[in-house]
Amino acid sequence: MTQLDARPRAGDAVRDTVPADGGARGKGLGGNSVGLMGSAVIGISTVAPVYCLTSTLGSTAGEVGLQMPAVFLAGFLPMLLVAFAYRELNKVMPDCGTSFTWTVKAFGPRVGWMCGWGLVIATIIVLSNLAGVATSYFWLLAGEITGSDSIAALDDSKLVHILTCLLLIATATAISYRGMTTTKGIQYALVGLQLVVLALFVAMAVQKGTSGDFATSAGFSWSWLNPFAIESFSAFTAGLALAIFVYWGWDTCLTANEETTGSEKTPGRAALIAMVVLVGSYLATAVAAQMAVGSGTTGPGLADPDTSDNVFAALAGPVMGPGLGILLFVAVLASAAASLQTTFIPVARTVLAMSTYEALPASYARVHPRFKTPGKATVTAGVATGVFYTVMTLVSEHVLVDTIYALGLMICFYYALTAFACAWYFRAELTRSARDLVFKGLFPLVGGVLLTAVFSKTLYDMWDPAYGSGSSVLGVGSVFVIGVGLLLLGVVLMLVMQRRSLSFFRGDVLTKGTPALVMED
Repeated sequence: MTQLDARPRAGDAVRDTVPADGGARGKGLGGNSVGLMGSAVIGISTVAPVYCLTSTLGSTAGEVGLQMPAVFLAGFLPMLLVAFAYRELNKVMPDCGTSFTWTVKAFGPRVGWMCGWGLVIATIIVLSNLAGVATSYFWLLAGEITGSDSIAALDDSKLVHILTCLLLIATATAISYRGMTTTKGIQYALVGLQLVVLALFVAMAVQKGTSGDFATSAGFSWSWLNPFAIESFSAFTAGLALAIFVYWGWDTCLTANEETTGSEKTPGRAALIAMVVLVGSYLATAVAAQMAVGSGTTGPGLADPDTSDNVFAALAGPVMGPGLGILLFVAVLASAAASLQTTFIPVARTVLAMSTYEALPASYARVHPRFKTPGKATVTAGVATGVFYTVMTLVSEHVLVDTIYALGLMICFYYALTAFACAWYFRAELTRSARDLVFKGLFPLVGGVLLTAVFSKTLYDMWDPAYGSGSSVLGVGSVFVIGVGLLLLGVVLMLVMQRRSLSFFRGDVLTKGTPALVMED
């Protein structure tokens, strides 16, 4: 492990102050800002369990019916296997570029650049959705508190909705700009609130289901956990794409590795803790909601059109009553707002790493001298999110549904590449021990294959205009247009950068092979 001869000055682009030896580079971020629990909380917050559930419970039930808990379990498996890949790669390369850096080291600059693009664009998509949901719940909550339907109806005005959304994005950007310490303190309270209210909803939903308060209530059955009971493979993969989406974001624990105490081990452990909390929350909520109202398309069933678009908004009053139901509105707003803030962490730090290694313009490698954050990258992510959401809202009435489905494609893309990168990078070590074979080879390879299968099947299915919201562009499903169009945009940008950064794309800056870590004194 080599040391820097001189510490980079605050605010300088780190790429200019480190030797180009083909290894990982220090970036000037604030080290030792987050411990194990703080890292796990940030991971959970980025996933935003309450937001994910209100956005996808109905859609998933519409695809797979009562087998929704089984699909949540099936979606957890590849995420868990990929988490082992992240853990092993982070041990030898604790770099905030994570998937980008690791895939460059394994497969070379072009594959790595596209993997980094997949992460960045997936984050922009989810940030826009988070902002949209937070905006809707802000006005719904304001209407509930004031008892005024006219105030709640302000969300139906596109102008009001977009302006409120942009204000929330600006606020979240400002908080993230101020650093990990500010982020961590806010997250403890918001994540705790989410989990407590979610537990209360589960308990009351189970009670409603047991007493049969709704005509559509369903008695619990162990068959709900059987994925083979799903009617078709297409329905299974569509549900699985949504299930993968609800786990997305746990890797933020790894993206903040250069700012975490014990950067080699702590982020990986935090990611596994976050995954366990999430799968427990999702299974409990899915079972409880189905027991209370069923998964049908009539009445208050989860797949009913009046319920599916925003499950907790529809079930807050019927399940928890008018008084406690407000808590569910608060929890969804807190979940979306908290995740909106922490989701800036992976995109800003990936852009910082890509710039540090000369894959993006040098100005994005600058770190704020006081807050020790990638300031320009954070602000740019906020602006891109606001523009993306504004354009999609004006163009499509079903922007939330279609972008969530497209998001699943992006997630499968860069997670699968990262999993394959782990197996390939450690290929010479797989015969050293049974542990190396399983955790560095077998688990990541199986996770990558599973995600590739979901990616391929989803890509095929989304060509059909009936996929997602049912909208189309020139006869092609809008989800396909969004998903594939954004990936092709990444190819175009990569070709542009290839002309401007010959050293990176020649492999001179970050070379394939064993890492030579470059750390600050």
